[in-house]
Formats: sequence, C-alpha cells, structure tokens
Amino acid sequence: LRERAAEQGTRMEELFVQSRNFRQSGFRAEAKKLSEQGRKYQAAMEDFNKKASEMIFQEKNKDRELNEIDLHGLYVKEAVLKVEEAILAAEGRGDPVVRFIVGQGLHTTDRVPRLKPAMMSYIHQMPREVEADPRNAGVLVVSL
Repeated sequence: LRERAAEQGTRMEELFVQSRNFRQSGFRAEAKKLSEQGRKYQAAMEDFNKKASEMIFQEKNKDRELNEIDLHGLYVKEAVLKVEEAILAAEGRGDPVVRFIVGQGLHTTDRVPRLKPAMMSYIHQMPREVEADPRNAGVLVVSL
C-alpha cells in the first residue's frame, strides 16, 4: 500500500507542476483541470497511506501490552495520532507509564531517526514527561 501511495503521490506532483506551468503561461482553465486531477491523486495517496498505517500498526502491536506501542513503519504524522490516542487510553486505564517503540533510525534511507525526535518534541508539548529508556535508546517512556 505504501508503494501504491507513492505512485499516486508521484502522479499528483507531476500534475501540480503541469498545472503551475499552465497557470504561469496564462492557461488558467487547463491549469484548474490539472490541479483538480492532482487533488484526486492526492486523496488516493492519503487513502492508501491511511490504510497502510492501520495495517502496519495492527500487525506491530497485535501481541503487545496495552501500554507498549510500536510505532515502527509509521510516518511522523501518523505516529503523532497514535501517541495521543495511546496516552489518553493509558491515562484512562490508570497506567503509570506508556512505552513507545520508536527505533533509532536504522531503517531510514539515511539512517537518521525521524520518529524519536518528533515524538519527544510532541510529547513534551502535551505536556508530559518523556525520556529514552536507559536500556534501549529506541524506546521512549512517558510518565503519566
């Protein structure tokens, strides 16, 4: 599904570039049509990504405790939603902590972590106490 989303995104970008070029050349009607087509590809891309996100999340977390959430494979925007949901659910259950498995960036193309810094920043803004697990730097522990 991620691959199909990427294909839709590529086509969307092509159409938006064409639309921009037509608009700059004064062909506003053609530009509008291309832009509308681009938005359809954008919606399809977002739909594929949403489905992929749910499938990945369910698979990664099916055998985990409720207060341990694996965010591997999610984009930052998707992970933020899962973090917020998990913290609210954990508070509702009275859990003292919730653990988020964010990894260390070893699976990114440039091996730079994306989830960990983004989730730390987001959780601090909630505001909640968060720290990296001293035994595993790829896990964030949030005190509730």
